Amino acid sequence: MAEKTPVVSPIPGVFYRRESPDKDVYVNEGDEVKEGDVIGLVEVMKNFHEVTSTESGVVVSFSVENEAIIEAGQKVAIIETK
Repeated sequence: MAEKTPVVSPIPGVFYRRESPDKDVYVNEGDEVKEGDVIGLVEVMKNFHEVTSTESGVVVSFSVENEAIIEAGQKVAIIETK
C-alpha cells in the first residue's frame, strides 16, 4: 500500500525548486526520486541548503511555490512511497 510522506525544510528561508534561474527544476510532480535526492534549496543569509527526499517514491505535489518564504519544519513536498 502506498504511503504519502512529507518532505520538510530543516531551516527557515526562501525555497527554490532550481539551482539557478537558468536551470531546470530539480524534480517535477510525478517524477520518481530516491532517498537523498535533492528536491530543492533553502536560502538563508546567502547560504544555500539542500532539501532532500527522505524516502524513495514519486513526487505527488509541492506544498510551497518557488521562492516562497518558509519556516523550519514546514512541509515543502509530498512523496508517495511504494
